[in-house]
Amino acid sequence: MRVVVHGSELAAATAAAALCSVGHQVTWMPHAEFRWDSLARADWLISEPGLKDQILAGEESGQLAIVDEVPADADADVHWLALSPDQRESAESYVRQVPGRQSTPLIIVNNSTFPVGQTEKLEALLGHAGQVAVALPDRIEEGRAWETFTRPAHWLLGSEDEWGTQQIRELLRAFNRRHEVFQLMPRRAAELTKLAINGMLATRISFMNELAGLADSLAVDVEYVRQGMGADTRIGFEYLYPGCGFGGPNFSRDLMRLADVQHSTGRESHLLEHVLDINESKKETLFRKLWNHFKGELEGRTVAIWGAAFKPGTARIDHAPVLTLLEALWAQGVTVRVHDPAALHALGELYPDHPQLILCEGDFYSACEGADALMLVTEWKCYWNPDWRRLLQSLKTPLILDGRNIYDPAYVASRGLVYRGIGRRA
Repeated sequence: MRVVVHGSELAAATAAAALCSVGHQVTWMPHAEFRWDSLARADWLISEPGLKDQILAGEESGQLAIVDEVPADADADVHWLALSPDQRESAESYVRQVPGRQSTPLIIVNNSTFPVGQTEKLEALLGHAGQVAVALPDRIEEGRAWETFTRPAHWLLGSEDEWGTQQIRELLRAFNRRHEVFQLMPRRAAELTKLAINGMLATRISFMNELAGLADSLAVDVEYVRQGMGADTRIGFEYLYPGCGFGGPNFSRDLMRLADVQHSTGRESHLLEHVLDINESKKETLFRKLWNHFKGELEGRTVAIWGAAFKPGTARIDHAPVLTLLEALWAQGVTVRVHDPAALHALGELYPDHPQLILCEGDFYSACEGADALMLVTEWKCYWNPDWRRLLQSLKTPLILDGRNIYDPAYVASRGLVYRGIGRRA
């Protein structure tokens, strides 16, 4: 098929690379706010495993063309829109121009997180028979975008048009070989389901964080509680890990979008509001543990942080817990030494020349030299099994604040360090 992909989101880059890799002729037009010349240098794209190599391979093969404007004579079978939520007007403007250059039937794929009902509106803007819009909500996971697109667990396909459904199945046939991945439903249902999934995941995380706080108060190790809950088949183990808060551009935006949807219908969601409030408060958990350990005497101290990205495998720091943590530490006169395998550049751009921020590249132990505590914020694999003797020698005070509960409290204590986790006990 001839496919035009429009957008500068991770979903757009992944779709362009994946679709051309299986033989489709793809034209990719990044959004005007973030053209390819700058997109190609973006940390989040460079750090996404294998994705940029796939894009370059597509260009070299001739199956992928990256353009600033779609040619006037373009006659595509599919226009794939993967834009950010605040680019909805841009999407509508783009779709209005499509019928004028089109002489054959086409599909508009709404792969963006727009308000519920937007796919129907995009179809109405086309105004031609044989031109339909379907909803295919973005299900890409940062850090494993290529894998989640090419080997999907499932797609939410919102379509009420039999021909449109057939075309999408053909478009993605190469990625639907292992098992049936399409869950067919009406367009509005697909749009709402995408938001509902992230709302449920966020609720599970925040509930576990609430339980971790309760476990601390009752002198209970929350790991026993997590294991017991997860063993119940009605609950399962996924997203039951307490921690120092979640972040990320897509997760956070989807939650706000779901809250907006509820508000627009006159239904206030006290549950979702509470979930968001819990998450924001948990981003300060490690700071409060540090405060309690030193009895509020933090002025002039140095803290090491391992991990700044909102999750392992990405260079993004959007809404990341580290941002709240940094502001709290700096307000108390604390100097912070940060190591992250991918996100230091983004942190440096956000806080250029900050006097209390030291970015430590290369050896992650260098961040711990002379520090009064180590905070584990993002659970990159390189942090899971440190050289405990070297760590003990590097730290001025042998205190570890584990924001992701990746260490065994008893073992860390046996190596001569003080351990503080999220609801964990040695």
